[in-house]
Amino acid sequence: MSALGARTAQALRSPHNWIQLAKFGIVGASGYVINLAVFAALLGWGAHVAAAISFVVSAASNYFWNRHWTFRRDRSHIGVQGARFFVVSLAAFGVNQLWLLLFIDVLDWRKVMSQAIAIILVTPLNFLGNKLWSFRR
Repeated sequence: MSALGARTAQALRSPHNWIQLAKFGIVGASGYVINLAVFAALLGWGAHVAAAISFVVSAASNYFWNRHWTFRRDRSHIGVQGARFFVVSLAAFGVNQLWLLLFIDVLDWRKVMSQAIAIILVTPLNFLGNKLWSFRR
């Protein structure tokens, strides 16, 4: 087994990682609701503008709760973690925008449904980026 495979197997056996994933999921679910509510409220401004604003609002909430609850044991300097969280969130937002481009602009799906699916699709990227980089010690 490779070193990466051994490390992955060890990480999967750690109850702490599963608890963090559950907490991240709870925080993410609240951010999901916040994102969709703000997105739906601002759709009159256009789907991509509404997505950008709803992203900022939900990312701020998610950062607070992930820092103070999910990754509480792994806290370091607030500025460093905040900057890293912002980079990961920005990458996730970029991927989210690509999904919206496909779903709304190409496939002509409904806007709120498209945003709901796009958020779900970027969640793994978001969790891994935050676990392995933003909130690492």
